Amino acid sequence: MATELLVGAFATPEALLAAARAARAEGLKVRDAYTPFPVHGMDEALGLPPSWLSKACLAFALTGLSIALGFQYWVSLFDWPMNIGGKAFSASPALLPIAFELTVLFAGLGTVGTLLVSRGLLPGAKPSRGGLGATDAAFLLALEVPAGGPAALKAFLTEHGASRVVEAGGAR
Repeated sequence: MATELLVGAFATPEALLAAARAARAEGLKVRDAYTPFPVHGMDEALGLPPSWLSKACLAFALTGLSIALGFQYWVSLFDWPMNIGGKAFSASPALLPIAFELTVLFAGLGTVGTLLVSRGLLPGAKPSRGGLGATDAAFLLALEVPAGGPAALKAFLTEHGASRVVEAGGAR
């Protein structure tokens, strides 16, 4: 069963930020905020934990580095050893450019892929708040409707500067 949501539209990012802080102070469940650009302080206002995406990026980078160095060492030591000018078979400086490139490649592609999968942004995904202007110039705050009903929540959003309040399904 999907939770019902009330979505308030605000004119400015400052009004949205103030409403999000007030909603958390009142103990209301804030589902999400939708803005056309990043709003400084919004993660703190929504009570979001720090992102784990940087840890995923590091894991992908270390994977790319391990694969690059492992493959190059395997090739130069076992599969195709060549003695060129008395150079050691495991000449590390020669391996660094490819290792760097694969580290960056794995980190970049892995992070983007992880972000797309974790946020449900795969091809064919339906927009969660389509039609409310979330991708235009609107600043939206989605709150879960408490057991008492939406009347008090509508009054709360209007009191804090919402220009319009819309009921929306909570499928996510």
